[in-house]
Amino acid sequence: MTPPIDPAEPRSVLGLQRMTPRQQLRAGRLPHRLIQLAIGLVLFGLSMAIVIRAGLGMIPWDVFHYGVATHVPLSFGTITIIVALCVLLLWIPLREMPGVGTVANAIVVGLAADAGLRIFSEPEPLVLQILMMVAGIVLNAFSTAMYIGAQLGPGPRDGLMTGLAHRTRFSVRSIRTAIEVAVVASGWLLGGLVGLGTVLFALTIGPLTQLFLPPLVVKVNPPARD
Repeated sequence: MTPPIDPAEPRSVLGLQRMTPRQQLRAGRLPHRLIQLAIGLVLFGLSMAIVIRAGLGMIPWDVFHYGVATHVPLSFGTITIIVALCVLLLWIPLREMPGVGTVANAIVVGLAADAGLRIFSEPEPLVLQILMMVAGIVLNAFSTAMYIGAQLGPGPRDGLMTGLAHRTRFSVRSIRTAIEVAVVASGWLLGGLVGLGTVLFALTIGPLTQLFLPPLVVKVNPPARD
């Protein structure tokens, strides 16, 4: 019989350690982890641009941002920032720890996405749009696993995913899929734009992230005390 899990007791999920910001920086292999973090964030931003240029639907969180923006006199970017701050507040009861990666996520991803939108253009044939969408989704999952695996603090929305996984019996795959589906549904009800790519992203990003995450988690030895 499996013993009950104390919700107050942190546990490791797929090798991810619960660490304070200082512990994250003192856990070893810092150069390797910083490089992996940077590459992961750049690739994540580029994957967002690829999905947008595919023209088959917005990423789930962007569906939500757009839906909210249609009801309030604020810009899309401002809504994105406000939502990120609200998600960070949800970290408090989950006891999720921010870090260098949390801050870098808000800066590097946006810059990389802007660069990607300048580089990529929307293809004309539908088959190329589909291939572009699939490539963007796979790259998004891979890059998500890269920067989370660096163990320097997840992005605001990823921290919600890993925090819920730490506090429940559910897998990262199940948690991520549930969050994406809920966000798409809420965004659509608010007037957000949903397409085939949005549905495909929401249903596959969780399993793909869980597939890529184990080999990309950098093994660390967090200090016993902060």
